[in-house]
This record gives sequence, structure tokens and C-alpha cells, in this order.
Amino acid sequence: MSAPHPAQAPQRVVLDGRYARLEPIGPQHVAGLWQANVPERYDYLFSRPPADEAELAQRVVAAAAETDKLAFAVVDVATGVAEGQQSLMRIVPEHGVIEVGAVYWGPRLARTRAATEALCLHSRYVFDTLGYRRFEWKCNNRNEPSRRAAERFGFAFEGIFRQHMIIKGENRDTAWFAMLDSDWPRLRAEYERWLAPDNFDAAGQQKTRLDIGRH
Repeated sequence: MSAPHPAQAPQRVVLDGRYARLEPIGPQHVAGLWQANVPERYDYLFSRPPADEAELAQRVVAAAAETDKLAFAVVDVATGVAEGQQSLMRIVPEHGVIEVGAVYWGPRLARTRAATEALCLHSRYVFDTLGYRRFEWKCNNRNEPSRRAAERFGFAFEGIFRQHMIIKGENRDTAWFAMLDSDWPRLRAEYERWLAPDNFDAAGQQKTRLDIGRH
């Protein structure tokens, strides 16, 4: 069991990887995020799709000013273009608990090594730099792609909060997942193995799968 000491509050910092870079979200990311905008991908998000690029720009400005949730753009290192976003939220340093949420990965980012690395970058920051004990992932229980992603990334399923929220006028049963600091050394080693350049061929296809294994 982890020692009961407060974790550090996350900051708006740049987190660099080989394939993805997490940058505090800002106006410079709007054009890329608009190009990555697919309305159907908002089905399970709290917000509705932006009507146009101007509305998206307003949301980005608002997100950049939030203090209880830190939004990051996911930038493709190869192109320098923002292809998605994700946030650190529900931040409780005194208990060492934090959540990754508001995840939107555009079609050029989803199911790529850059997306996996984006999640790894936040996990490494949360555990190795800030000292959190628990990293959470929550989603609508009907969101099968999100549930599969959580488990692929090493978050353990913990149960369903029935009638947890009303989102866009509909009931949401929330599936809860989490990884602990005691899980992280094993998960980090597998992330690093899988993300190594020699695990990918010249076309960028994986040679071996990410093998998180059982908790």
C-alpha cells in the first residue's frame, strides 16, 4: 500500500515523446483540432460537436483558462499538428487520485502508436513526476471502444455506477477503471518495450502487440 502523502498538483507543462507531444491547449491548436473534428466521435462526450471552427476556438480558450481541469492538445511529432486532446481532471492531491478524461482522438490519431504514447505520457507524469497513487479512467458503460481502450492501456475494471449522470438528456451508467502506483512499474516497462522504434516496421506497423496482461 502506498504511503499516505499528498501528491503534487499537475501543471501546464509540455510532455515530449517520440511520436506524440502533449502541450497545454491553446489557440495555436485550433486549426489542427478542427481538421480532426468528426461529429460522431462526440456521441459519448459531455459536449456536443462544435458548429464551426469559431465555436471550437471559443471552447479552446475556455479550456485553457480552467484551473480544476488541465486540457492538453495531442500533437503529432512528425507533423507538428494537433490531432486530439485529453485532460487531467478530478484532481485530488491529498488523496493521490487523478483522472484522465475528456479524451478526443481524431481519426488520424486514434489506434496509433502516438495515441498510446499520449496516454503513456500522462501516466508517467502522474506517477513518476507528481506521485499519485491512483489514475482513473471513466466512460459511459455503452461506450465499448472506450472500455476496450481502458483495458488495453492497463486500467483495471472496477465496476459500474448505475444512473450516475444525465448527459445530453440521457441516463449514463458509468464504467470505472483505474491503475495504481503499484501497477505502474510493470505497465511502464511494457509501454516502453512496445513504443521502442524497433517494434515497428518501415510502414509504422507494430511487430508485436502491447501486452499488458492481467492485474
